[in-house]
Amino acid sequence: MSSGVTGTDLSRRQWAFAFSLVTSLFFTWGFAYGLLDVLNAHFQTVFGIGKTKSTLLQLAYFGAYLVYAPFASVFMERYGYKKGIHMGLTLYSLGAIFFWPSAVYRAYGGFVGCTFVIGCGLSCLEVAANSYISVLGSPKYAAARLNFSQGFQGVASFAGPMIASRWFFQGKNANSLDTVQWVYLAVAGLGLVLNILFYFCTLPEITQDALAAEMHEVGLTNDKDPFWKQYRCIFGWVAQTAYVGAQVAVASLAVNFLAEQGVGIDKPLASQLFSYCQITFTVGRFVGVVLLNFIDPALLLSLYAIACCAFSLGVSFGPGVAGVGCLFTLFFFESICYPVIFTLGTKNLGRHTKRGSGLIVMGVGGGAWFPPAAGSIADRDTTAHSYLVPFAGYIAMAIYAIGIVVDQARKGGFRFRAIDEIAQKRAQIEKERDISDAELDKKGTQEYVESV
Repeated sequence: MSSGVTGTDLSRRQWAFAFSLVTSLFFTWGFAYGLLDVLNAHFQTVFGIGKTKSTLLQLAYFGAYLVYAPFASVFMERYGYKKGIHMGLTLYSLGAIFFWPSAVYRAYGGFVGCTFVIGCGLSCLEVAANSYISVLGSPKYAAARLNFSQGFQGVASFAGPMIASRWFFQGKNANSLDTVQWVYLAVAGLGLVLNILFYFCTLPEITQDALAAEMHEVGLTNDKDPFWKQYRCIFGWVAQTAYVGAQVAVASLAVNFLAEQGVGIDKPLASQLFSYCQITFTVGRFVGVVLLNFIDPALLLSLYAIACCAFSLGVSFGPGVAGVGCLFTLFFFESICYPVIFTLGTKNLGRHTKRGSGLIVMGVGGGAWFPPAAGSIADRDTTAHSYLVPFAGYIAMAIYAIGIVVDQARKGGFRFRAIDEIAQKRAQIEKERDISDAELDKKGTQEYVESV
């Protein structure tokens, strides 16, 4: 695509409309992700299956990201963000609507298949929405913008399970699949409404060519190398895979950990405390928005990654209440990691922006294999010691973040504040042009005086 705009070309009204519309998608997949754990427990009761078999839902959901995100990025390279959003919402609604016949025929395999289709749709939405929000304005505030939008995903992640567990899966519905039908019929309806809304709304198309041209004007030519040489993006995928795997492992074992700490916490109370952990995570996202307006994203991610490493060890070896406190603090410091890794990995990719977004979103697939590793340790040893698996993921993330800080310092000096490299380069070019013009004027004046 040669036509299109960049985020900085939009008027304030156009920017606010596009930002609000795309941000609504984050609530959509947050709600779907939040229902996973509730469905896990519900299906164990209804189908009489074990914990291992019930985790097929997670495998299908996170595995879909690994399989479909690359295809979604190629599709959007060719057809644009808006059509990519339509494809994602269509798959999301199709997967949700087929929960109905799966419930009627009590087919657990059908639920797993539908979850995979929903995951494919959501991976497509993540490639589109994360990438679009990142480039919708100055790169200086990309991480802050994405954290703000992702904050609404956090709201949905704890609101969905609370609504479902309180009103849909209690009492006579505890052993029934009837409510599952209605919950996912509503989810399908939400996807359909959003699809129609996006169809009739004008969404400015931010193209890779326009982004590349903006970079090339100021001498940034990172995207002229082939995609496999975009090392910040490739290592960003490794960091994202490690982080998402760690995050999902932490959450999947949190209720068991809280109940086993020996401080009088039973399973119902542990579930309630887990919802408070998720609220802590969401609050951390909005706190991160404020911090990222002032502090360099790579530097802040380095500090948060080190904190995640420290507090995951605290969860592993902290006794009683100390371990519980470390778990809450760990959720807080996890908050900014996903969106900041995404914006760092896709920064100044130019013509590779959509492909890079697809690669980083593939990292969500880490959620498919970290939890089983942690669960294996929990079964053989203790749940607390299983948090050494997430610790390994946080180490990988910390290496990536610190590596970017060092690379930035080597190329342009240590950064504490967030900066817009393109605006900075443009200002530098204009300053040099002004100095050059002034020198020419001075030289012309001297020649005139000499001639006189």
